[in-house]
Amino acid sequence: MQDFELRVPRLIDHAEREHGTREIVSRWADGSETRTDWAGVARDARKLAQALERLGVKPGDRVATLAMNHAHHLVAWYGVIGMGGVIHTINPRLFDDQLEYIANHAEDRVLFYDRMFQPIVDRLRDRWTTIERYVVMDGEGEDSLRALIDAEDGNYAWVEGPERDPCMLCYTSGTTGNPKGVLYTHRSSLIHAMAEVQPSVFDLSCRSVVMPIVPMFHAAAWGLPFAAPLAGCKVVMSAVNEPKVICELMNRERVTHSAGVPTVWLGMFQYMDATGDQPEHLKLVTIGGSAAPRAMIERIMRMGMRVNHAWGMTETSPIGTMGAPPVNWDEMTFEEQVDEVTRQGRVPFGVELRVVDDEDRVQPRDGQSSGRLQIRGPWVVSRYFKADADAVDADNWFDTGDVAVLHPDGTMQITDRAKDVIKSGGEWISSVELENAAVGCPGVAEAAAIGVYHPRWEERPLLLVVRKPGAEVTAHEITAHLAQHVAKWWLPDEIVFVDELPHTATGKLLKTALRERYKDYRLAAA
Repeated sequence: MQDFELRVPRLIDHAEREHGTREIVSRWADGSETRTDWAGVARDARKLAQALERLGVKPGDRVATLAMNHAHHLVAWYGVIGMGGVIHTINPRLFDDQLEYIANHAEDRVLFYDRMFQPIVDRLRDRWTTIERYVVMDGEGEDSLRALIDAEDGNYAWVEGPERDPCMLCYTSGTTGNPKGVLYTHRSSLIHAMAEVQPSVFDLSCRSVVMPIVPMFHAAAWGLPFAAPLAGCKVVMSAVNEPKVICELMNRERVTHSAGVPTVWLGMFQYMDATGDQPEHLKLVTIGGSAAPRAMIERIMRMGMRVNHAWGMTETSPIGTMGAPPVNWDEMTFEEQVDEVTRQGRVPFGVELRVVDDEDRVQPRDGQSSGRLQIRGPWVVSRYFKADADAVDADNWFDTGDVAVLHPDGTMQITDRAKDVIKSGGEWISSVELENAAVGCPGVAEAAAIGVYHPRWEERPLLLVVRKPGAEVTAHEITAHLAQHVAKWWLPDEIVFVDELPHTATGKLLKTALRERYKDYRLAAA
């Protein structure tokens, strides 16, 4: 058999050669739009690779981006990786201290950024000690991406090398302390992309029109910028995630596949209810980042769309599981189908899951025995960037920090984050299940459950609720609704209405901030 290294530039070569005219549509922050195609992205990526070499960037050097989803960001990815560099996607929603730490820890040499993030660059430029060159993605003049590209002829051959060379660096903010870097390799990224196009994962082909609403700085946009050229998809991207903009783009460009966190659909529902508009061509909606509420899944399915419930993390590139229809799907009732989709799905070929208890004993796949979720496989982290020790045990199992159960049919169900579970009287209450049940109550826009001190039970649930605009739902109505969905002893001792809830930079509920805010809260009944 012929022996070729699995390197990322082969993806863009394939897309250019076999699907060169398939469009890439970009909607910019200022409302303007541009169109290119895979051949155009490949051409500009080669020119950018030439420009980076002229600037003195060497293979292995880190080149950062502070940018949203658009074609220029794709060009930066493939140009940097193609010349042997490591693309480092920075999340602009992080705090300044985190942004300073990440860029300095990565030792980034060049930063590509969108004009909308100029204030961040201005604030931190003097604090970023290794960045030598700043390039505006959507600007004009000598410091623009366009100027760099136009100065080159594109006569360039990608840098070759071992497939285990690094190609991308992503930092996770889901840990305590400073963010940790996860260094993806060419091999891990290509195998992950090949897994993603499967019918049981993203179900991609050259007929697909993909809109990754998840940002490219969030776990590599869930790998879609690598999977889309492999399949030859049309790609539609927006630098702003306003429901009106997303819905209009989806309908005009006939988007068939989308991917985003649950908050995207909460906003979309409000827009749909207010206007009557809705996505007309969507066939598959992938939701991940945090568990999707049952009511959300049910509503999207009633619109005639397939819902893929995904689980993963930066450390898993990020796909760990995906919820595709099982073999007996057509024999299921609608309620049974919703039950199936509320779980986080099954692993694709390549990765393995297990659940262990506090003594590291492997738990049975019985749908009841919960414990710490662990994963291993060729696109799972082994050691964090610049770390002194491995992040896995002797058998390569990575502890995800999630609490889960595995069902007999292989589906996995997240019950909580280990640090977010509410421990009441020695028993566990899932904050995730409480929140998702609460969001199903009419009038509830968002909910967060945390444990607060109780003199007898150690902790009891406090439910924080944001009402929908104009809604007057009461605590009594929410409790009555919850009583139909969770055990009686799970019911929150109190419900507090708030104007908004804090979120992480990737849209997840910021439980650490809530626990700090309510650490001295005293339940009236206690």
